[in-house]
Amino acid sequence: MPDQLMNWAKNITFSAHRAHHPTSVVELRRVVAGAEHIRALGSGHSFNTIADSAGDLVSLAALPPLMTIDTERSTVTVAAGLRYGEVASYLNAHGYALHNMGSLPHISVAGACATGTHGSGPKNGNLATAVRGLDLVTATGDLISLDADSDGFLGSVVALGMLGIVTSVTLDIVPAFDVEQYVYEDLPLPQLYEHFDEIVNAAYSVSLFTTWRESRIEQVWVKRRIDEPANTKPGWMGLRAAEVDLHPVPGIDAASTTQQLGVPGPWHERLPHFRLGFTPSSGDELQTEYFVARESAAAALDAVDAIRHQFSPLLQVCELRTIAADQLWLSPSYGRDSFAIHFTWIKDIDAVTPAVAGLEQQLAPYDARPHWGKVYTTAPETIARLYERLPAFAALAHGYDPTGKFRNEFVDRYIPKR
Repeated sequence: MPDQLMNWAKNITFSAHRAHHPTSVVELRRVVAGAEHIRALGSGHSFNTIADSAGDLVSLAALPPLMTIDTERSTVTVAAGLRYGEVASYLNAHGYALHNMGSLPHISVAGACATGTHGSGPKNGNLATAVRGLDLVTATGDLISLDADSDGFLGSVVALGMLGIVTSVTLDIVPAFDVEQYVYEDLPLPQLYEHFDEIVNAAYSVSLFTTWRESRIEQVWVKRRIDEPANTKPGWMGLRAAEVDLHPVPGIDAASTTQQLGVPGPWHERLPHFRLGFTPSSGDELQTEYFVARESAAAALDAVDAIRHQFSPLLQVCELRTIAADQLWLSPSYGRDSFAIHFTWIKDIDAVTPAVAGLEQQLAPYDARPHWGKVYTTAPETIARLYERLPAFAALAHGYDPTGKFRNEFVDRYIPKR
């Protein structure tokens, strides 16, 4: 490539020889058919080499910005390269909503779904659980459509980009709703353990933030639909309600965050933590995330707390969330209601890697699944044990891509070849 292409955090320099920016599906099909190796590049919010390619990269950002609502089926079909914030604004303007949003509205729809990215809420599945159909370009350049009746559909959504280049995604939608967001401060870990269900079930979406400097949660972000009961009245859990908008990372200005202090607003301006019109970070960070069974949350947090002095100097913030179980084969929440422990690190991979390895050792008894797009050191044999449908997915991927056009070193490490 004439200019070196990097991910958002600039910790990964892609090794692909060429980058393509097709402006039509016809052009995309021609590019894919003519490539020996190719991978799709989304919004670049992965922190490892999952998107890299030994041959070509292709961005979908220049494809026509398709957004079509089907009111009878309660779905929207969108161009795969669109960002969630763009789709959400369009839906809200037409009276509709997605069931959930990630922390960042800046991420692309296809990339987020392909890696099992999620929001928060005990009844809310990850973003990929809204997918009802996909259009993708296969290794031969053919354009095909998949839906719930297609063979292996549950393996085709969180697919790590291995089946083809997704051009559009059809998502379930619901009527638009308003949300009010409050932030509470200083929750001791023992109080979290004692009232865990009450806390995480207190609203439509609840996120907890800690720097692990102490055994406590510094911030509890509560996002309540205004059409649901108010379970977090003043004095809730004896916690102090924040009097000004806060940023999850201590000391950072809250201008980029979504509005708090209980001011009602549309779903897409409250469920994410950050506003689409702002860059939430300079990219000077690395991220790691692990998913354990929800019932193991307290034990897993105790295990992390036991070594917090080893990793907390490297940490910007840690976010804790719940995600509903799903049946998507490679989803980190496959088959179990999950509790996700997310670490935002300083940008120092040499220092962070041993800290990540230490956390994985602590979390090993709880079958912690790493987020596919983050920094981790989990061994391939452990991944194979944690994902019971991995052999079925490997067979599915081989059927779509027998020559390995969409494979790279990252997926070769974790997804067996046939």
